[in-house]
Amino acid sequence: MKIDLSGKKALVTGGSGGLGRTIVRTLAECGADVAVHYNSDKSSAEALVGELTALGRKAAAFRCDITDCDSVFSMKKEVEEQFGMPDILVVNAVIQYEWKPLLEQDIKDYYSQYESCVMQMVYMSKAFVPHMKEQHYGRIVVMNTECAVMAEPNCSAYTSAKRGLDGIVRVLAKEVGADGITVNQIAPGWTITDKERANGVNPAPEYVATVPLARRGTDRDIANMTAFLASDLASFTTGAFIPVAGGRVMPAI
Repeated sequence: MKIDLSGKKALVTGGSGGLGRTIVRTLAECGADVAVHYNSDKSSAEALVGELTALGRKAAAFRCDITDCDSVFSMKKEVEEQFGMPDILVVNAVIQYEWKPLLEQDIKDYYSQYESCVMQMVYMSKAFVPHMKEQHYGRIVVMNTECAVMAEPNCSAYTSAKRGLDGIVRVLAKEVGADGITVNQIAPGWTITDKERANGVNPAPEYVATVPLARRGTDRDIANMTAFLASDLASFTTGAFIPVAGGRVMPAI
């Protein structure tokens, strides 16, 4: 048994970023053609497209501001015309900001997180789910976070936005399930990506001490779960919130 995404088209938001790049590569390794979304890092997106085409996959890069509805629908038009509408949608992009205690956090950070988590999900759904409904097939994989469960200090903007995202995803899963569309969330822990590898991996002993599997997760750990949920091996799984955090988060029944 293997994950086979041959003949499928995927769109990954934040595809040129640290985690996104590994997700894109993994989906391509499983046989999918991949549209790579980026906001500002065009060169990284185009370099990634070059990697994928060298593998024999169809790939293209698309710029979009995922916090702006018009920009999302403009990207949808370009994707449809130049690449083809996706069967798989990975909602991964998020705005980065400096984490501070709630009393010190800039108000604008709460808006940016809500826009890049909740509203991105709304815009991407409105743009790409109608096609999935028409073809009675779709796989939507959404990046959440262990922070949504742990609610630890200094991440109130991020946590509140991701908890709002969770509500949107669960409702959507119930609304589109009868159309053959699954909608699932992955909740990564503190994940090692290529950026950290290049700059020196933080051993983070205090954090690792709270992880039952006694290590930090990697981008490949997250990408592997993404590929599984994007495949027909997960065809009867929807509305799930799946921590990929080494056991640090264990949702209760």
